[in-house]
Amino acid sequence: MGKVRLGPGVAVQSGAQMRLALTISIAAGLFLAGCSSGEPSAFKAGPTATCLKGNGYSVTTDDTRVGVIAANAPNGGLLAHEPGNALTIAFGENSDDAIQIAAAFKEFAPKKLQPHINDVMRTQKNAVLLWTVTPPQAELDKAYACLKG
Repeated sequence: MGKVRLGPGVAVQSGAQMRLALTISIAAGLFLAGCSSGEPSAFKAGPTATCLKGNGYSVTTDDTRVGVIAANAPNGGLLAHEPGNALTIAFGENSDDAIQIAAAFKEFAPKKLQPHINDVMRTQKNAVLLWTVTPPQAELDKAYACLKG
């Protein structure tokens, strides 16, 4: 039986091999689609604020209230309150922005907080989250689940 050409330099010897190649291609496509569906490339203040409000937080995206760093972040900032804690999130355009935002939070943190800032600050993709008090795991999970694009 002759070779079937699929493109430059690609040949399949038989119908069975062609079906196998097609099956693998479809499976890989479905796998990749499943991995990327639902997660935005960058998180943003507006959709995240909406989710946090739905989870019991009092939230503002008003630049005059979120703090200078979050107010000047490319994708916005927010300040969320939950009983006993406050959460500021600054949204960069990408993970490189998040590194710079985290550095700014560290540099301008009160001297008393600076030695412990890693206890209250987390980075997730382009978002930098800063709490006033070290959050319990349940609060971390709730905040991460609300990061939206």
